[in-house]
Amino acid sequence: MSTEASALDQLLAAYLSHLRVDKRASEHTLAATRRDGTAFLAYCAECGIHEPKRVDIHTVRGFITRLHRKGQQPSSLRRYLSSLRGLFRHALREGLAEHNPVAGVRGPKGKRELPKVIHAEDLDNALNLQAEGELGPRDQAMVELFYSAGLRLAELQKLDVPPGDRFPDEIRVLGKGSKERIAPVGGKARAALDAWLHERGGFAAAGETALFVSRNGRRLSQRSIQLRLAAWAVAVGLPAHLHPHKLRHSFATHMLESSGDLRAVQELLGHANLATTQIYTQLDWKRLAKVYDEAHPRAKRRSS
Repeated sequence: MSTEASALDQLLAAYLSHLRVDKRASEHTLAATRRDGTAFLAYCAECGIHEPKRVDIHTVRGFITRLHRKGQQPSSLRRYLSSLRGLFRHALREGLAEHNPVAGVRGPKGKRELPKVIHAEDLDNALNLQAEGELGPRDQAMVELFYSAGLRLAELQKLDVPPGDRFPDEIRVLGKGSKERIAPVGGKARAALDAWLHERGGFAAAGETALFVSRNGRRLSQRSIQLRLAAWAVAVGLPAHLHPHKLRHSFATHMLESSGDLRAVQELLGHANLATTQIYTQLDWKRLAKVYDEAHPRAKRRSS
């Protein structure tokens, strides 16, 4: 491989190292950035481009156009552009590029779909059923904790057994960007977690600190957690496919419906920006409109 041909590869490797070491990016973010960057570098090689300074806005647009023709969804195209923007911001900082060729490229606007949620009554009925099987208490405890605290999959998977004889009413969670927050744990969830902790000793390997372990005694993987949640939903007859993010969406929606406090829901979810949380307001517009009508001094309905 020539020195010229390796320049973009070296840039991508350096950027990934920066994300891993300096930004403490998650493995999911690193994998997506590596995948997106590798695809772009392959396109550049086809175009005879091997140096960061030779990449321009036309190169980026050509790459995105090709992906679009192959059927990539707008959300995926926006993710590619986000990855490439970060890559070339890094190139600018390192003096490897004179401008960011992605800066002027706008991603396609896609329809923003509302998060799918589970009806509170359906979920409540399912959680009130007795857990079956020797690992039933573990699976039920995971569902209860996801729904009670609004956790992300990675956040729950990393949890260790807390100190003390009983599960606490709040836990420290390490979220995106290594940001820590306190998440409350409701009474039903604590009861389910206490029941699992009572059984956990019969499964956990010596020295294993993970809260949720598999049959082999080691920390459950994220994929295993996803599969166990889906299996639990089928076993209890839940009329919807279940995955961790759907439980998080359900938590946020049900909290907003009951409280109307968007800022509080933002804090509970660990969202850095309120705009990320605001999508949930679309799910309950009728209730928010009623609050407005009742609260605003000049919004009273005229009596007929």
